[in-house]
Amino acid sequence: MNEIVLGLLIPFVGTAAGAACVLGMKSALSQGVQKALSGFAAGVMVAASIWSLLLPALEQCSHLKKWAFLPAFTGFWLGILFLLLLDHVIPHLHRNAKTAEGPKSRLARTTMLVLAVTLHNIPEGMAVGVVYAGLRCGSAEITTGAALALALGIAIQNFPEGAIISMPLHAEGTGKRKAFCYGVLSGAVEPLFGLLTVLAAGMIVPIMPYLLSFAAGAMLYVVVEELIPDMAAGEHSHVGVLLFALGFTIMMALDVALS
Repeated sequence: MNEIVLGLLIPFVGTAAGAACVLGMKSALSQGVQKALSGFAAGVMVAASIWSLLLPALEQCSHLKKWAFLPAFTGFWLGILFLLLLDHVIPHLHRNAKTAEGPKSRLARTTMLVLAVTLHNIPEGMAVGVVYAGLRCGSAEITTGAALALALGIAIQNFPEGAIISMPLHAEGTGKRKAFCYGVLSGAVEPLFGLLTVLAAGMIVPIMPYLLSFAAGAMLYVVVEELIPDMAAGEHSHVGVLLFALGFTIMMALDVALS
């Protein structure tokens, strides 16, 4: 159980470490750095969705033969629709957007910026949780190394996400300590949702392929809806694409090497 708790906390530590950048840096992140960080995070999430989630989901359904794709197909779309629903019912504001999404709200701009990141951290927590739930229940397709690889990969991409939320908040006038706390709080949902998923492990095992692909769909929704537009925003540059490729290959290497 200690191994599971540690695995669930690793991604949160990545967010907190990234948010801590605001305590030591004097200037705001340049647009080029923000694009690079968004591209890197997107690459890690895409690779994690494929190697750590979709492929194990397909392997677990190999006995269905030509219909093996169906649970992954269904779970993937449920993940997409779940994030789409959250986008419509929770007021939030993306970093480079001028108008908020979701229902009209009187929430402060800072709060809605934090809610946007918090909202998109939910599927990452579920992804780590469902993998560790599978490990706890002895799923043959999920090894300790594979679970650790996913947790480390999410932590690596959470580092820039923590910096991306805390640094701009400070640049807009929020105090350093308060901006750091906002960044940390945005990642608190990950171990929470991960733990809830693990605690429901007994119910999860029969639908593991659906949940693995659900997490993949939700994560890729975040990539396409937020991270890719961020890495392509402003003046044309290849930095986002190059860091996307770097993040993708690092996550791929982690998953293969540790599995």
